[in-house]
Amino acid sequence: MDKKSYILQLLKYFVMAVIVGIIVGAIDALFGRVLIAISDFRTIHYQYLLPFLPIAGLVITAMYYAFSKASLKGMKLVFEAGQQKTDAIPLLLIPLVMIGTWLTHLFGGSAGREGVAVQIGATLSHAIGRKFKFPENGRLMLVIGMAAGFGGLFQTPLSATFFAIEVIVIGKMDYEALLPALASAYTAAFTSHSLGLEKFSVVMKDTVNLSGTKTIAAVICLGIIFGLTGRLFSFSLSKLKAFMGEKIMNQFLRIGFMAIPLAVLLFAVHGSRYSGLGTNLISAGFTGQTIYGYDWILKLLFTIFTLAIGFQGGEVTPLFSIGTSLGVILGGLFGLPPMLCAALGYAAVFGSATNTLIAPIMIGLEVFGGANMVLFVIVCAIAYGANGDLSIYAQEKL
Repeated sequence: MDKKSYILQLLKYFVMAVIVGIIVGAIDALFGRVLIAISDFRTIHYQYLLPFLPIAGLVITAMYYAFSKASLKGMKLVFEAGQQKTDAIPLLLIPLVMIGTWLTHLFGGSAGREGVAVQIGATLSHAIGRKFKFPENGRLMLVIGMAAGFGGLFQTPLSATFFAIEVIVIGKMDYEALLPALASAYTAAFTSHSLGLEKFSVVMKDTVNLSGTKTIAAVICLGIIFGLTGRLFSFSLSKLKAFMGEKIMNQFLRIGFMAIPLAVLLFAVHGSRYSGLGTNLISAGFTGQTIYGYDWILKLLFTIFTLAIGFQGGEVTPLFSIGTSLGVILGGLFGLPPMLCAALGYAAVFGSATNTLIAPIMIGLEVFGGANMVLFVIVCAIAYGANGDLSIYAQEKL
């Protein structure tokens, strides 16, 4: 391809990225604002809603079977499209995954939201790429859409861009992918913010001096522990999904029956403390409220169980809450500022579980500012190494 053709192609992708960003950002705003309202309502009325979690699971599964059974694959379908194993992602996936996730959260399931946003972005961008016959649209258009979905929901466009590139594994981070992904992520973030979706950020005043041997050792330990926590999440989720699929092959039976003990436990343990996204734990960690030593492991277990039996959502926001609550506890044990350790855990556990390196560092920059960037780089790099190449998306990428 000559230089002129390359520039024209890049310009076409850039224009398409802006269009995708606007559309996905608007959908993210709708999805995110409804989800916040639902979560607030459930927090107040959980005692009346949690008992119906098994019925919600059956309704979610019935919706997929009735309208688009293929969409049950979720992120796996996105990766199959990127690897050209499937020709298209059904557009029905978008309303199904949104409604399914709203129902999961309304009735108290422990799940995230980024999976929805990424699937929405990937589905739309892939459909547009096919419509306009973009060259190699399978991968590059997916990166554009995934970046828009993540960026629009979390309003962290830098981390969204690198998350999309690192997760889809397009081989190299060249400008052909990077610039359009940046454009779509920033456009989606601007659009969703303009439509009333607020960004989560924390003013981080705490810092540590890395000149002391004791402090350096503590920071290294933090990275290792956060990395192993992300690995534990990825490994356990993969194994439990496989186990549930083998032992209870009927999806209606799996989600309907197994949601009964899930609802009972979520109700009994601290009254729905571990339902939903986990933003309550994140807020507690950064405002000095009570964080129990077992918060991180219970949130991890409830989220894994919720997703393994078939409820809709994602993993990233629960990972943020797991890292935050674990970081608070480790800060006290190592004699480091708990809020700073919570911030490091917020980024590093996410990076480890998704097997990404640059994305969590960018999360640290965009959510907590640049004052502790050296710490974020060190801890996230150690966590990435400690993980050992496991990812929550490992099954999808096979």
